[in-house]
Amino acid sequence: MRQPTARPFTLFVTCASLLIACGQTNTTQTPTASSTTSPSSAASPTASSAGTLAAIPIGIGVAQTSNVALLGQEEVAGAKIAEKYFNDKGGIDGTPIKLVFQDTGGDEQGAINAFQTLINQDKVVGIVGPTLSQQAFSADPIAERAKVPVLAPSNTAKGIPQIGEYIARVSAPVAVVAPNAVEAAMKQNPKIKKVAVFFAQNDAFSKSETETFQKTVKDKGLELATVQKFLTTDTDFQSQATNAINIQPDLIIISGLAADGGNLIKQLRELGYKGIIIGGNGLNTSNVLSVCKALCDGVLIAQAYSPEHENEVNKAFREAYRGQFKKEPPQFSAQAFTGVMVFVEALKAVNAKSKVTTQPLADLRTNLNSQLLIGKYDTPLGEISFTPEGEINQKAFYVAQIKMDADGVNGKFVFLK
Repeated sequence: MRQPTARPFTLFVTCASLLIACGQTNTTQTPTASSTTSPSSAASPTASSAGTLAAIPIGIGVAQTSNVALLGQEEVAGAKIAEKYFNDKGGIDGTPIKLVFQDTGGDEQGAINAFQTLINQDKVVGIVGPTLSQQAFSADPIAERAKVPVLAPSNTAKGIPQIGEYIARVSAPVAVVAPNAVEAAMKQNPKIKKVAVFFAQNDAFSKSETETFQKTVKDKGLELATVQKFLTTDTDFQSQATNAINIQPDLIIISGLAADGGNLIKQLRELGYKGIIIGGNGLNTSNVLSVCKALCDGVLIAQAYSPEHENEVNKAFREAYRGQFKKEPPQFSAQAFTGVMVFVEALKAVNAKSKVTTQPLADLRTNLNSQLLIGKYDTPLGEISFTPEGEINQKAFYVAQIKMDADGVNGKFVFLK
């Protein structure tokens, strides 16, 4: 049995920096999500006249508002595609799944509120969420104490699975993914020597990711010339950007989120930096293109997902996403789809032993957690499984480069060979 470890120290984002009120959640449907189901989660799962569940509720606790919404809305989209896909295939041996959405916003309190509602009011069997590692360190212990399984769709910071035995992730840890981008940059420019690193000091994921990036830079024999800090709520990076440019770096690495990271890229380019830029996982979304526009061109980002991965479920996922959004599916959508898929496949395995619709909720949650950790899954991310501790085992990783169209508005992620 996994033992919970002490929760790491986290820095808190101020209420004033958010677009929602602290201590509240929002269940309004995100404008980028499909309309296959309503995200409203005011009511608990309905029961049939025989007392069995008419639908099996799975919680989706991600950021639909705040400065994190650019990422969370992609997770909502991926989860909704999964809901339709698996219900069209019969759900859990004839019983449909029902996704229950709660908005975590962008801070810890929002995630705590969302998880408490999903667990105690919505009575979900498990939760896919939250969006940020920073939120996970506060919200996941609530699920752990309630013995509700959690699958993290985008929490890549060190220490997430160690929060407890009911916490696992389908998002590969940053220590595995991030070094690939540095290697790709060195292939593009073998003369790289000086490196400047930027990171959001108020975000647990960014702090964890920058440690990996900085270690990789040193391990590759490169010079870590400067480390510049910022906040995820910042919009003006003139001082940090100028400080970095003055040392004439050959490579700049940014660990932040889409909005702040995109603005930082824009300002670096406007100030005259022409070298290679690596964006961390927080910039791994096509939504960043609307922030830095034409100046996004050329940015390298390591990936845990490729739309071109060849298996049946990814082909179906890709087709559904492209049909709805007219663009390639991003990593965050694929990981949210995968989180729902793991719950569905594990529920089927549990159901084969004892009907999930009649099990007491506490028993079902425990049985589901035990089953999902021992399963193997062929997902849009490729074949995955879990360690006994809840860490993902994943084989395939990639690096993509942003290529902007001539209009400077539209663009895409081009995967490097």
